[in-house]
Amino acid sequence: NLMDNFAIYFRHVLSNSFYPSLQGAIGVGSAFEGWSPREHDFVYQVLIPMTPPQGHSFHLELHSVAQTHKRNFRVRVQLECTCTKEQQAENVLCFLHHPKEKLRSNQEPSLLDTLCTNSYLDVYKTARWFYQLVRAIWPVLPQSQNWHLMLLPSRRSCQFKVTNGREIFRIQILFGVRRGDSDIFVSSEPREAHTQRTTWPETYAVAEMKFFKHIAKQAPPDSVHFKCLQFFTHLLLSFSFPIYSIKTIVMHLLHVVPVSRWRRRHLLNRLLDISESLCLCVLAKRLNNFIVGNQMLPQDIRLPPDVQTAPPCNLFHHLVEEPAAHNQAINEYQVL
Repeated sequence: NLMDNFAIYFRHVLSNSFYPSLQGAIGVGSAFEGWSPREHDFVYQVLIPMTPPQGHSFHLELHSVAQTHKRNFRVRVQLECTCTKEQQAENVLCFLHHPKEKLRSNQEPSLLDTLCTNSYLDVYKTARWFYQLVRAIWPVLPQSQNWHLMLLPSRRSCQFKVTNGREIFRIQILFGVRRGDSDIFVSSEPREAHTQRTTWPETYAVAEMKFFKHIAKQAPPDSVHFKCLQFFTHLLLSFSFPIYSIKTIVMHLLHVVPVSRWRRRHLLNRLLDISESLCLCVLAKRLNNFIVGNQMLPQDIRLPPDVQTAPPCNLFHHLVEEPAAHNQAINEYQVL
């Protein structure tokens, strides 16, 4: 409800601007999927797709796959001709064909001049712009009458808390660009400590959310797949295994083990399956991303052709490159 209200005002404020147009928020991550390991301290993560404003276009450029084992993109912003009768009737000056002096005196700056660095969409600048939008729009939202807004620091997203004295909601707004008409986006979410400001990692969060929804439609009422996921994510809080690795293992198992075998009476067997899968992955130094290269996903999950046919992406590549990390993982699994 809060994000829907924000979206109404986002559209109103940005309707005639040269900032990105903002689409409806998509709930992603553990809090919306139903397995958050934080219990009462949920972080509600939402992805807001962006589309280029009039007179601009977005072009996604893939880079740095070989070095990082991750698919990272840059979003190149290009000016487009607006010398059409419709746009001239709206008093839109063409950034390509009007003198710069006339543009400066009669029209707001282009996206290249506000949120870009060297023609590429800048995550840091975009995040600051989002913070300014949220701060400016909050006072006119109905929720502002009974709730208090507290903005939280972040360089690659917009994070804030809202509280009414009894309840607290923590929200992280990520922003991204959809790859064609697929369920794959490039987003502002960082993948490593020093992600460059013009780097937009490819995210599979929307496709994974849709996969869990697909499973939920088929699963019996007493399905324990989320309880298994919660159980292991709680255990992993004391270890160095990424929580995303357990989520990936559970998705792989849901893909091969019929949903009829995830009932309450199968709980111990499924926990053992997850444990044994983690063991095999650690020993083999390999855990494939569930989405990349998977050509057997449900039909309603749409992938770009290069993602569908890409070679498997190893989430445990660091175990191959760092013997000490592999030894630590083996020792930690034995303790686990």
